[in-house]
Amino acid sequence: MGFAFTDSPSYLYTSESVTEGHPDKLCDQISDAILDAILAKDPQARVACETCVTNGLVVVMGEITTNSYVDVSNVIRETIHGAGYNNPDFGFDSKSCGVIVSLQEQSKDIALGVDSSQEAKEKGSRYTNDDPDKIGAGDQGMVVGFACNETSELMPLSIDLSHKLCQRLAYVRKEGIIPYLRPDGKAQVTVEYAYGVPKRIEAVVVSTQHSPEVSQEVIERDITSLVINEVVPKGLWDNNTKVFINPTGRFVVGGPVADTGLTGRKILVDTYGGVARHGGGAFSGKDPTKIDRSAAYMARYAAKNIVAAGLSDRLEIQVSYAIGKAHPISISVETFGTGRVEDSTIIELLHKHFDFRPAAIINNLNLRQPIYKRSAAYGHFGREDVQFPWERTDKAEILRAEAGLRVVRKKGQATA
Repeated sequence: MGFAFTDSPSYLYTSESVTEGHPDKLCDQISDAILDAILAKDPQARVACETCVTNGLVVVMGEITTNSYVDVSNVIRETIHGAGYNNPDFGFDSKSCGVIVSLQEQSKDIALGVDSSQEAKEKGSRYTNDDPDKIGAGDQGMVVGFACNETSELMPLSIDLSHKLCQRLAYVRKEGIIPYLRPDGKAQVTVEYAYGVPKRIEAVVVSTQHSPEVSQEVIERDITSLVINEVVPKGLWDNNTKVFINPTGRFVVGGPVADTGLTGRKILVDTYGGVARHGGGAFSGKDPTKIDRSAAYMARYAAKNIVAAGLSDRLEIQVSYAIGKAHPISISVETFGTGRVEDSTIIELLHKHFDFRPAAIINNLNLRQPIYKRSAAYGHFGREDVQFPWERTDKAEILRAEAGLRVVRKKGQATA
């Protein structure tokens, strides 16, 4: 059953999140906004859209195959405005920034494997258009799904709190509760574990862009009372918890003026805050035929249902693919010593109840719809403000029953 981190009497772990105004997250939102705009008109489109932002300039590039027309430049500017860059005083804004777009069609060599998988070609006349073997993986690679029972969202506490701090930063800025805030920002939370259970918060770091006239004293007061105290549970806070707010003492210059942004550069923010391993592929700007995205969503869906069923307190699933093949090359699990059934039982249930072929994933999770821009900030997993299909736990009951478990302890746990 692998490494039993529950044997450790004390263990610190840190995760971070960033606001929607962070340059990398701005790029993710632009790429996914373009994806959504295209899928809204052409659900069968192929999209691989990359974005770069820097001082006064946005560059969008990639491979897009579609029969629809989208005003890409307008989508870019609307997304920048929505992220909060709507004032020339910030040094970067939606109206004055330059926009360069360079897009081409998907490689025909890649399309060969995606349009018709190796399995579909082998079936020949027995193949039908609604066959789950229809689509092959668009690339080789591996994805990771994870869930744990530390929070009601079945996410690691460190990344869960980091996301909520950043969401709170955005909320108090947009609502004018803290009027001097600007779009760029970050949050970081360090959790101390005792035998695998969150014991206390060791440290909280919040860095937020602000207007030049406000003092550090005022920022520390407002962020503490109106952001941190509204998010961090009192029961995990003690006199030894460290708090750092804008540690350099000044964060006026931010966003693309201060830091070049790129799509896909916050993959741990997007997933599990580094608590789980990562396959390496980014999500944003990719249509669901890309297993980097869709298979990672299915792996999260599977892991979340397994943990919700009580088969394990923590579960990491790895799924690997070969380009052009529909069926995964491998599926493996790691329970970190918290499993209540054998790993082999979990794998059997995964094969029975979760179809990891790309066409089946797209169909079962209904992924050909414009739902992706909202995933591009504050995490793709564990969200309670958005109803993403991969966050359902609709299979937990049958998994629990087939594993021969019954619920006898607190929510999320079960025993044989």
